[in-house]
Amino acid sequence: MEYRRLGASGLSVSEISYGNWLTHPDGAECVQAALDAGITTFHTAAAWDGGAAEENLAAALSHARRDDLVLCTGVFWPEGPGVNDAGLGRKHLTASLHGSLRRLRTDYIDVYQLLRFDYRTPLEETLLALSDLVRQGKILYAGTAEWTAEQLLEARPIADRLGVPLVANQPHYSMLWRVAEAQVMPVCERSGIGQFASVPLAQGVLTGKYRPGEIPPGSRAAKTVEARPLLLPDLLERVGMLRGVADEAGLTMAQLALAWTLQHNTVASAVTGASTAAQVTENAKAAGVVLDLDALTRIDHLLGSFVQTDPRLTWSPPATT
Repeated sequence: MEYRRLGASGLSVSEISYGNWLTHPDGAECVQAALDAGITTFHTAAAWDGGAAEENLAAALSHARRDDLVLCTGVFWPEGPGVNDAGLGRKHLTASLHGSLRRLRTDYIDVYQLLRFDYRTPLEETLLALSDLVRQGKILYAGTAEWTAEQLLEARPIADRLGVPLVANQPHYSMLWRVAEAQVMPVCERSGIGQFASVPLAQGVLTGKYRPGEIPPGSRAAKTVEARPLLLPDLLERVGMLRGVADEAGLTMAQLALAWTLQHNTVASAVTGASTAAQVTENAKAAGVVLDLDALTRIDHLLGSFVQTDPRLTWSPPATT
């Protein structure tokens, strides 16, 4: 495993992070495989599976040395039926953080992430709440997820004034989804904010396991709807052609996709989940891989017009309840 500094901070994270947004029976084995591979950085969220994702991660990590881990969790999505059970208002943010600390069995969160922008709450209110939690030692660093360049530019001076170490952003970023490149990544680079690249396998499409007209039993597309809009026959045919690029580089399709995200200089870590321990072990081998210019050019040529680059596709919901 290789490690990188997160933005301009002093925090080092593993180039491959493990995210447990899908809880499953083999979760503990996957976490152990991640630890065995040298993965130190783990992502979860308070709202995932009603809090069970955090609880399961804590149980799987219970034997690990806490100081060796970088625990990332976050807030925004609804966690209950109440009008203050979602968003980034001071009340919900504080209550959610304390719930996460309890479920994760820890005294502090390494990177606490604002998982979407909250249009209903003043940004100063959110960042002041984070500032208080930082001073209390419950948060070491703060991050965002799927924020636009404009939102990050607005937050940076407020965070600096209030003493909030804003060092991370987590955009969707993959060979197919490059909307963060035009605006978000340049702004983050100037602001000392590193990227946690999420969904780097494009809901599993870039692993090459999907073929036109086929959805393998037990796959992401069989369980959730997010991958299905990507199951276009023409796109799947193009993705299949990437296998030649992967073979020449001595990589699996998944390793090629993960390595591609890590070629961008602002990406500190690629965040991916897995349904088996073997997948975790395979994914971890993408760390440290350098793709040559020929491979990168062939990837661009093969995917062509299927690549999304419009920065307007970075989106947060207008309401949170």
